[in-house]
Amino acid sequence: MQQVVEAVYENGVLRPLATLKLSEGQEVQLIIRSVDELAPDEMLQLAAEVYEGLSETEIGDIEHIAFDRQHFFGEDRK
Repeated sequence: MQQVVEAVYENGVLRPLATLKLSEGQEVQLIIRSVDELAPDEMLQLAAEVYEGLSETEIGDIEHIAFDRQHFFGEDRK
């Protein structure tokens, strides 16, 4: 059986925020994923919304700045 349960790490121990459906002494396998990390589908959704509501000119200006490596890293353009 698989359960998804939120927990808090305190004083070296994971404390579940909800009651677990486990038998006493039952062994389990934990997969830890921080809540502040985005799932791949959440990242794609955010990426799709980056230019939402901007004009073509604004998008072009942003991309020009983003791709201008000299602006960010002080590199010579070749």
